[in-house]
Amino acid sequence: MDILTTSAQYIKGVGPQRLKLLKRLGISTIRDCLWYFPRRYEDRSNIMPISQLKPDEYHTVKASVVSSSIFRTKSGMSIFQLTVTDGTGKLYCLWFHQPYMKKYFKDNDTVILYGKVQKSNKLQIIHPEYEIVGADEKEEEIIHTGRIVPIYPLVSGINQRALRVLMKHCVDQYSININDYLPTNIRARHKLLDLRSAIKNIHFPVNERQRDGSRRRIIFDEFFILQLALAIRRYRVKFAPTGKAHKTEGEFQDEFFKILPFKLTASQSKAIDDIKRDISSQRPMHRLIQGEVGSGKTAVSAYALLLTVANNHQGAIMVPTEILARQHYLTLTNLFSSLGIRVVLLINGLPKQEKEEALKFIESGEADIVVGTHALIQKGIIFKDLGLIVIDEQHKFGVEQRALLKSKTQNPHILIMTATPIPRTMAMTLYGDMDISVMDELPQGKRDVETFWVDRSNLDYVYNFVKEQLKLKRQAYIVYPVIDESTALKSEGAEKMYEKLKQEVFKEFKVELMHGRLSDEVNRNIMKEFKKGKVDVLVSTTIIEVGIDVANAAVMVIESAERFGLSQLHQLRGRIGRGNFKSYCILVSDANTEQARQRLEVISNTDDGFRIAEEDLNIRGPGELFGKRQHGLPALQLGNLVSDVDILEQARKEAFELIGLDPSLQEERHKGLREMLINNFKDKFYLGLVG
Repeated sequence: MDILTTSAQYIKGVGPQRLKLLKRLGISTIRDCLWYFPRRYEDRSNIMPISQLKPDEYHTVKASVVSSSIFRTKSGMSIFQLTVTDGTGKLYCLWFHQPYMKKYFKDNDTVILYGKVQKSNKLQIIHPEYEIVGADEKEEEIIHTGRIVPIYPLVSGINQRALRVLMKHCVDQYSININDYLPTNIRARHKLLDLRSAIKNIHFPVNERQRDGSRRRIIFDEFFILQLALAIRRYRVKFAPTGKAHKTEGEFQDEFFKILPFKLTASQSKAIDDIKRDISSQRPMHRLIQGEVGSGKTAVSAYALLLTVANNHQGAIMVPTEILARQHYLTLTNLFSSLGIRVVLLINGLPKQEKEEALKFIESGEADIVVGTHALIQKGIIFKDLGLIVIDEQHKFGVEQRALLKSKTQNPHILIMTATPIPRTMAMTLYGDMDISVMDELPQGKRDVETFWVDRSNLDYVYNFVKEQLKLKRQAYIVYPVIDESTALKSEGAEKMYEKLKQEVFKEFKVELMHGRLSDEVNRNIMKEFKKGKVDVLVSTTIIEVGIDVANAAVMVIESAERFGLSQLHQLRGRIGRGNFKSYCILVSDANTEQARQRLEVISNTDDGFRIAEEDLNIRGPGELFGKRQHGLPALQLGNLVSDVDILEQARKEAFELIGLDPSLQEERHKGLREMLINNFKDKFYLGLVG
């Protein structure tokens, strides 16, 4: 039995109550404890003579106890005072409401103290960190002062001092049981510490060089394990059992280009060539189309769907919302009607009879292309011969949902599309197992959108500007971050403001409201009226973020814009600028944090989605951009996709080379790697990676 998998209760100083606290930190086992890393460090190693201490600065002192006493203030508060000297001067240490501290210190004890120095009529530190150095105690066993000291994330009920002691017990007692799973040749190539030393020294480093070397080894491991999983997935896709190889030449190609109402951009043509190359192979396609808002991904996916139908297979496209599903359904139906291709819609909002008819067509094969939401993955949905799966805005779906759709057929071709520009480092982690096509070119006639950031004091000017646009027969979106007014977020809600906008601000215009709590039918009808031009102002939440296409919408006002991420603001802005006239995006915000101001300045100054995505990654970090729940990957504890990209690239290269040599990690020397992979990927859809 691996002792590291046993309960953390076996660690010295951990009883049932403390175990409950540790579990709140995510620590259940000894392994969890060893891999619970400090969030930062304080360098308390620079010991200063008392005579050189500077007020209002943090200092470390090594001195002898002169005396200790307890006294009370006039208000009755007890104060424990410790007086120490190092021969150059005296220092007074005070602890409020802690008279029991007196029993810890004896005259002539050697102590190391750390804290912020204050000076009134004497030098003093209030509530310093302390360490009593016994005659038989080694310097390296001092853990709270006089060294580089780890600072851990905490929960209420346990303080730094207690957790640090517990960590020291755990490291001293159990790090001997850590086995290094990383092949020796990889460690040697990259001059990496052995794992046991890295874990010991990440907690209690003797110096900065040791700390940085330990951190580098652990970051390498985080990236390596992640890239190893992606390498296995990619290998299995590339060398999977035979897929459905498609013929890519024929009359249907000429027909497709005839029915398209526009000329393809170079980016679209390149993406189509990538798809043709993939889909003609005996191996299933596994490609991501990453395209700017409005870059024409729908046309590319339409070609892929036509290609699979021309090869006598069915195609399916899964989208995150019913509104978007209906929009794709109408687009594909209009596009393919002259070719005799039957497109079927499958969403939960269909009347019972229509849904039953759709299911019958799907099972019989009469449905050539199926457009749907997560309704596509429900039980009872049977495809006759599904050859291609297209997933639009795939980060809106969880790992399990995507896997369920894939299970509807055997070795299908998979095409994933996203309008969220993804920085290269994110693509290497989230989509490192896929081939990627980037569409960074907008169709001719696509107009730039002017973006302005204004504070709330200018709201009347904003509304007057919107009215001017409405009088030109344009339409407008006004977007709110929440449905109901939020005191916590200091944000107006869409419902309350809709009433005000309708009855006061835009009373001479037609104003409607859309949000996620309204029924799909209500939202669908409102969007239909907006598209027809019968609604002037659409008040909405982010329900309009993805795929809504209304060419006459020329202005968007985003209220409390600081509440949105950069990529989300860019997606929202992509709903306008689709007509042959100038469009305007107005960000309304009294942003009062540096991060919020940074975001609004970036979105105001550029419409380059890839630059925006890079800035978003820099400002917010990777964790917030893609939730762990959605992509199934383990969280990075130390690795940073911005600052550690060089380590990521090294780890990726090594992982892919190793899997090329041992695709299932069956060799005895890779047994530890295999176990580490399974330990890290607890999601059942990843457990099959090395099974």
